[in-house]
Amino acid sequence: MGSHLSILLISFLILSLLFIRFVEDFAYQDKAEELENYGQEILAVLEGPRPAVNLEQYVSILQAQNINFIVFDQQSRILYPISEAFPPVELSPEEWNTIERGETLVVNRDVERFEDTVTFVALPYVEGNQLAGGVLLAAPVSGTSEMIYELNRTLLTAMLAALAIALLLSYLLSKLHVSRLQRMRKATAMVSEGNYDVKLPESGSDEFGDLAKDFNNMTTKLHASNEEIERLENRRRQFMADVSHEMRTPLTTIAGVIEGLRSNMIEEEQREKGIRLVSEETRRLIRLVNENLDYEKIRSNQVTLLKERVETKELLEIIQDQMEFLAAEKGDTITIEAPEDQEVYVDMDRIIQVLTNIVKNSIQFTDNGEIRLSSYSEPGFTIIEVADTGSGINVEEIDLIWRRFFKSDVSRGSGQFGLGLSIVKQLVELHGGDIRVESEQGKGTRFIIRLPDEK
Repeated sequence: MGSHLSILLISFLILSLLFIRFVEDFAYQDKAEELENYGQEILAVLEGPRPAVNLEQYVSILQAQNINFIVFDQQSRILYPISEAFPPVELSPEEWNTIERGETLVVNRDVERFEDTVTFVALPYVEGNQLAGGVLLAAPVSGTSEMIYELNRTLLTAMLAALAIALLLSYLLSKLHVSRLQRMRKATAMVSEGNYDVKLPESGSDEFGDLAKDFNNMTTKLHASNEEIERLENRRRQFMADVSHEMRTPLTTIAGVIEGLRSNMIEEEQREKGIRLVSEETRRLIRLVNENLDYEKIRSNQVTLLKERVETKELLEIIQDQMEFLAAEKGDTITIEAPEDQEVYVDMDRIIQVLTNIVKNSIQFTDNGEIRLSSYSEPGFTIIEVADTGSGINVEEIDLIWRRFFKSDVSRGSGQFGLGLSIVKQLVELHGGDIRVESEQGKGTRFIIRLPDEK
């Protein structure tokens, strides 16, 4: 309100002063032009026949309008009318110079040479191409002053009315702005307390509206960030719980076997089996630690691929040789379908790691079935597929299998995916490719890997 009123008051003051000055100048200029016009008519009478008789006509006309005039000579003596009511003319040298140059002298306000404050003009009177004197017309400024006073009073009234309206509008505007600011303060306080769902109305196109838009964008981003933090925290908790669970079982087994061996509670014929069990659980722990290390290295871009052109058939035969014994234990067979001389541009070690994880997963959930490794080409890509005839994956869980330690006990027996498929997805994407899964419960699962060509 203070800023609004100060601007209005200063504006009113400047405009009022300018208007008063303009009105005064206009009023005095109008009066001077009126006197000058009468003076021109008097000069015309002086130059005509019988000037004294004709001047009498103007005396009554001008007196009715409260205007007096005289005709004076170069010595400032009054030539007409001969009356003591009008004092002798006393013009300053500068004013005489104006008349002698043939110019009209105009004085808007004179308070010294006449009884009343007057406006007067003096026109040069020329006879025979020589300056004979002049004609002076004077009118009191009281009428002009009264008009100016009325105008100023009207202006003051209008200014006070405008100021009252401006005060009311300023009060309403300030309440509106203050209420919007208070709403923003409350919203800010709610955000500081952790409530990121608060929104401000974005109505209006002023700075408050822009600020509300920026505030809403900020809360939206804070809400998304908070949700992401919560998701990460939940994933961290879940990861710690999963790691603890995964490690607890083999550690419990190892601790139990060692305690049994130490206390001779395990019979002699069972000792070899116990030692083998400890060895298997130890390898399981080592695999779990290595997979975690690999996963974190891949996520933090610490893995460098050494790509080369590899024959697809040779690659699949390597996987077949490595996994054939494990598949035989489940009664599974591994078959290969790959064109001759087909090549894929990959890091040999990492792609073997990818395929080994997928094939192990297929063997785990396939009993007395077939695991088929195949490859074919598409424009710009080499496609490798791993298909099995196992129990399949629940459709609702297909997108979840890439998570670390995801278990699918209901849909796929008692198996679990662990970290293997998470690493598979990361490594395939690191190659610039993608991997997807097609599965139907009871009929098997197919993994499709698309790897870009070298060019």
